[in-house]
Amino acid sequence: MKRYDYLIVGSGLFGATFAYKSREAGKRCLVIDKRPYLGGNVYCEETEGIHVHKYGAHIFHTSNKAVWDFVNGLVPFNRYTNCPVANYKGELYNLPFNMNTFYQMWGVRTPEEAQAEIGRQRSAIRHQLNGREPQNLEEQALLLVGKDIYEKLIKGYTEKQWGRPCTELPAFIIRRLPLRFVYDNNYFNDSYQGIPNEGYNVLIERLLDGVETRVNCDFFAEREELESLAEAIVYTGPIDQFYDYRFGKLDYRTVRFETEVMATPNYQGNAVINYADRETPYTRIIEHKHFESFGQTVYENPKTVISREFSTEWQPGMEPYYPVNDERNTALYHQYKELAQQESKVFFGGRLAEYKYYDMAPTIEQALRLANELLSK
Repeated sequence: MKRYDYLIVGSGLFGATFAYKSREAGKRCLVIDKRPYLGGNVYCEETEGIHVHKYGAHIFHTSNKAVWDFVNGLVPFNRYTNCPVANYKGELYNLPFNMNTFYQMWGVRTPEEAQAEIGRQRSAIRHQLNGREPQNLEEQALLLVGKDIYEKLIKGYTEKQWGRPCTELPAFIIRRLPLRFVYDNNYFNDSYQGIPNEGYNVLIERLLDGVETRVNCDFFAEREELESLAEAIVYTGPIDQFYDYRFGKLDYRTVRFETEVMATPNYQGNAVINYADRETPYTRIIEHKHFESFGQTVYENPKTVISREFSTEWQPGMEPYYPVNDERNTALYHQYKELAQQESKVFFGGRLAEYKYYDMAPTIEQALRLANELLSK
């Protein structure tokens, strides 16, 4: 009999949620992580009394009440509502695209006026396409929202995000751009959203309470020994690395952060401001205090912490963030997926193992689904 029922590679939300349900079912688990701390990309560092999202803004949102109740049963969540702002060469626009945006863009005041202006601009691109389907992201975006919104709020940001001109990006990346003809700056349509009152580290601690963990533990450096410890493996790392890059390496975009303590209680007045022009080198600035302080409470702490985000091509040694779901990478992933489906004692889950960008709530949903499937046998 082996020492553990499950070796869980990776202590992010997928691995930690699976470990929680497994321990609840009486299973013996070992969770390992190559980093010196637990939590994966939701890990926060406390700086000047502020929970700093070390790997970028993590805003929990879902319409799945069971998932919302699950996480709130571990740590209560606050009322944070994501209302980002876009800065285009000093001009400020509310996001997502709504009546506030349209008023700021054109001075229109009614949904009818806004729809008419967008319709006029969309008709112009339809005329240019002359009946053919959009061939790239630029044409697709123009067809969805028209020239003004595309050029000010989409083009520069997208080109920084992907490191390529919009004319070289596939149309499928941006098949849908929601237009809201109401004065509502809430970015998400979900029923529930917020941030843990005590920070994400506490959520991870409570998921892993009573579970054996090891940090600074590289699965690939100790693979043979680690695999011998458990009856089965739940793997949340890069799927191509698990198979020693047999078919080649999958591509990612990654993010570099420049984090700075500012000697002011309120730097930008909002948690998230996107920089939509191509010339500004960073894609956005996050002011972490605003995730957990609201109204005048931001002035209770005389300092604040900001992070500038720079999107770049992933290279080995960097943290992979966003899958590049073009034809080459999609075909390559499916080769690895075929290998994974043949495994009987290894289970793959999460953003890197499934080569798919997941928000937090769907990550937890997938982990709960896998746990229910395996633990019910």
